[in-house]
Order: sequence, then structure tokens, then C-alpha cells
Amino acid sequence: MIVDAQHPNPGGLDDPVLAPGPSAGETVLRVLRVGLHVGFAALLAVGLMRVLLSGPGMAVGITAAILSFLLAVLYLAGTVAEKRHATGRAPSTVPWAKWWLGGVVVLWLMLLFLHPDYSWLAFPLFFLHLHILGPRHALLAVALLTAAVIAAGWYHSGSLALAAIVGPVVGAIFAVIMGMAYRALYTEGVNQRAALDELRATRAALAEEQHRAGTLAERTRLAREIHDTLAQGLSSIVLVSRAASAALAAGDTESAAERLTTIGDTAAENLAEARDFVADLSSSGDGAGTLAGRLRRLCASTERTATAAGQGFDVAFRQDGAATALPAEISSALWRAAQSGLANVAAHAHASQAVISLGYLPDAITLDVFDDGDGMDTATIPIRPRPDGTGYGLAGLRERLGLLGGALDIESAPGEGTVLAVRIPYTGEESHGR
Repeated sequence: MIVDAQHPNPGGLDDPVLAPGPSAGETVLRVLRVGLHVGFAALLAVGLMRVLLSGPGMAVGITAAILSFLLAVLYLAGTVAEKRHATGRAPSTVPWAKWWLGGVVVLWLMLLFLHPDYSWLAFPLFFLHLHILGPRHALLAVALLTAAVIAAGWYHSGSLALAAIVGPVVGAIFAVIMGMAYRALYTEGVNQRAALDELRATRAALAEEQHRAGTLAERTRLAREIHDTLAQGLSSIVLVSRAASAALAAGDTESAAERLTTIGDTAAENLAEARDFVADLSSSGDGAGTLAGRLRRLCASTERTATAAGQGFDVAFRQDGAATALPAEISSALWRAAQSGLANVAAHAHASQAVISLGYLPDAITLDVFDDGDGMDTATIPIRPRPDGTGYGLAGLRERLGLLGGALDIESAPGEGTVLAVRIPYTGEESHGR
């Protein structure tokens, strides 16, 4: 059965649009389609047998056999072409579908007026017209086919009985109803499959977007951790190594040896942080002692490294309020903020003094990093990392604090030093999970 553009491949056995897994409606369509083809072949064979058994004469018998054979070959060629198109092995059958149908009808009309028993083929032909033509043209074609059956009966019998009119008309009406039901089933099947395809595409796009978002979040986390640990340690090593080289060039071997020792200590600390990072552990873990103790050691380490690099400044620590046990993520964020703040002081401030202040308030934990250095215009502070990769420290710190509902403020002016202020809401009763 050939189809047109309005109803491509209705209920095709190998319809790629409806695959995979036929639904109940698709199974019904398949059965109807196969039944139509089998019915056409059976009715054609019955008509030919009745012609031959009725003994109409050799000429009529041969003519009926030839026309029946041609009709069978033409019908089979159309169904084979449709199946090849449905499976993607042949181009569209739409351009010549109506010509094929016209050829089938012409051969049938010749057989119909050769012998009345071919009138039963009108029923499957009704379905072909309903599938291939548009609704209005199909109804007109069904009416004309019905009239042809009635006229053939009149021609062969020589009279027009009521049964010869009612039978074809009822058959045509039944075929139209069945065709409309078939079309509704087919449309519903196509719509359901389209909805399923859209759902699959949406789910695939959502999964891809979630994967991309997860990858981006993981990259951001890794970049933040690398900047706060390895990058800062390596930066300190570079500065101290330059100072050691300058001391060696000046013949000051004692200072060079001290600076090499500082390089070794910094590298060892960086290696420990790298191992913690690889193990997905916080470098400020519980084994390192209290937060205040770690910050004091950070102040001493920063002061020692800055002195070795020839950029010496004093670093002090003070605490306001009674210390309380903090969740690991808050402790880690404060530790990273102190690291980032002191790293910026060492790299840019040219300060003589810096102070880390840790405060325990009833509703928040604060950490401030003061310095008396050159200061800066806060309008020039990057919100996001620069294209050259710099400016990531403060942007990463804001992201880290944002995950905890915290805030970062920077107060500074040229020549007046800088204050980096961190505030994280915490009452001591909240549960902060990673």
C-alpha cells in the first residue's frame, strides 16, 4: 500500500518513527495493515477462481487471468516499495503514490466489468483511497467506487435490485468509519511517539547540562583549592629563591642558607597540603589543632617567608571572644581567607605590619586581615578572574564564602592600607554539612 505526504507510512511494519517497541495501538495498526494486504490478495484470487470456474469462454478467462496477474504484480510492487521506504532502503514513494493507485483502480475497473465477482475488491480499495488521498478527495473517490460497483452489478444482471445498491453503500460507509478510526489510531500513535522522543531528547539534554554543570563546579572547586594551596606555596618559593640567589651573588652565604632552609620548609608544607588535597581532605584538618593555633602558625610562617624573600613585615594574631568549636567547612573557609589575605599582603602591599583578627560573635564568625601597606582603589578589584589567570584569589574566596552564606568586604584607599573582612553566619546550633 503506497502512501502520500499527508499520511506517510501509516502503521508501517518497520516504521522508524514508531520504533522501538510497538504499543498496543501500533499493534492494532499493524494487524489492520497486514489484514488489508492479505484481504486484497484473497479477494483477487477468489474473483479469478470464480471467473475460471464459471466457464465464460477462453477469451474471457485468459483476459481475466492476465488482468488479475497485472493487478497483483502492481499491488505487490507498491507494497514492496513502501516497505523499502519505511526501512530507509529506498527513496520516498510519495511522488508516484497516486499514479500507482490510479493504475490499480483502472485494472480493477476492467476486471469489474469483465465479471461481477471482482466487486468485492472495492472494500480494500476504499481503505487505499482513504489512506492515500486527502479526506475530501477520499470521500469522493469512495462514492465513485461505490457507484462503479452498483453500475457493474446492473450491467451484469440487467436489472437494479435494492440489495445491489444497499450492499455497496453499507460497505462504503463501514469502510469510511473504519478508515477514520484507523487514522485516529495512527495519529495518536505518532503523537505519542513524538512526545516520547521529545521526552527522551529533553532528558538527554538535561543529563548533559547537569554533567556540564557538575564538571564546571568541580573545575571551579579544584581551581580554588589549587590557588589557595599549591599556587601560593609555589609563589612563596619563587620569591625566596630569588632572594637566595641574590644573597649568593652578593657572597652572603649565611643569608642564602637561611633562605634555602625557608624554601625547604615551605616546600614541605606545600607537599603536605598537596597530599591532603589529593586525598580530598582539608589541609586545615582537625589534626592540626585549633583554628587559633593554626592561624598563629600561619602568621609566623608568613613573617618568616617574607623576611627570607627580602620583603619582611611583622605579622600578629589576635582573637576576640571565647573560641567555640566550628564545623570543618567554616574553619576551612576562615583558614583559606587568612592564607589569601596574607598572600596578597606579601605580594602587593609593601606593608610593615599585618594583623589577623579572629572574632567569635553571637551570630557570626569574623576574620579580618589588616595591613598598613600601599592600599588600593577598591573599584579596580576584579569580580571575576582576569583573562591572564590573575585575580582568582578573591573571586575564589567569594565563591567559597557564598556557599556558607558568608560575605567578603574589602576596605582600602591608596596609601592607607587595606582591610579584608570576612563574616560567616553561625550561632553554634546549625549543622553545616559539606
